[in-house]
Amino acid sequence: MKVSYNELQGLCRKAFQAMGFEDGDASDAADMVAWMQLYELGGLAALGRGLDFLLADQGERPPELVYSDGDLAVLDSHGASVLKSSTLALELGFAKARARGLAVIKIRHCHNRQLIMGYLARLAGRGMNVTAFWRNAQAPDGEALTAGAEQAAATPLIEQVVGFRAGSSVPEIRVYAVHEVPEENEPNDGVTLIMANHVDLLPSLRSEYQLDLLARHQESDLLACRERAMQQGIEVDDGLWAQLKALATRLLVESTEASRSGAGAGTHDND
Repeated sequence: MKVSYNELQGLCRKAFQAMGFEDGDASDAADMVAWMQLYELGGLAALGRGLDFLLADQGERPPELVYSDGDLAVLDSHGASVLKSSTLALELGFAKARARGLAVIKIRHCHNRQLIMGYLARLAGRGMNVTAFWRNAQAPDGEALTAGAEQAAATPLIEQVVGFRAGSSVPEIRVYAVHEVPEENEPNDGVTLIMANHVDLLPSLRSEYQLDLLARHQESDLLACRERAMQQGIEVDDGLWAQLKALATRLLVESTEASRSGAGAGTHDND
C-alpha cells in the first residue's frame, strides 16, 4: 500500500509514544523512519527488524559520556537504540566541530544503527559535513542493510559508510563486504561519526583488501527516489503498517482510559 509522508510520520510518532518514547524523542524517531522511507532506504524495514527489541527495551538509562576532549567524544548507549541515544552524541559532535573545525564521535553499544541516517541529514542541513561508519561482523541481528545488500548477510565482515555534504539533503552510501578479515578484528556494535566544517567526507573505496561492493546510493539516485515518492506516495508493508496502527491504537485507548478516570469530581468538590 502507499501512504503520504505526513501519514507515515504521524503513525510512527504515535507508535513510538506507545513504546514509551518521550514526545520529543517520538517525533524525532518518527522523522528518521519517514525520512529513510521517503528516499527508499528501507526505514520501515529497519524499524520492523528492530521492533521487538524496541518493545522489550524499557530501560531508562541515559547514554553515558565516557571520554571527551576538544576534538573527540566517546559515549556508551548501554545497548539502547540509536533512536533513543544518538541525539546527545550528535549535538555534542556538532558543537565540537563548529569550535575546532573537525570532531570525531564514537557511540558504543547501540542498536538499529541504520536509522541514524535521518539524524545525519539534519546536521548536514545545518551546514556540517558528516560521515558515519559501522560494521556487522556477522549476519545482522536487528540491523538493516540498505537495499541490495541482504543477499550478502552471511558474509563474515560487512561495513557501511554514509556521507553527507554540508547543505545536502541526501547522502552518498557504500555498503561492502571484506573477504580478508584482519586478524585483529573485534566485534563492533557502535557507530563512528566524523564531522567537519569545511571538508567533504564522502565515501570512496580504496583498500588493499578484496572488497565486494554490495550497495551504492548516489545523491542523484536518492533525489529521484524522493521525487517519485512525493508524486506517487510512499510504499509501506501492509503487515508492518497494521502493527504500527495497533500500537498507536493502544496509546489512544490508554489515553482515553486515563482521561475518563480523572474526569469525575474528587472527594471534595468546592465549586
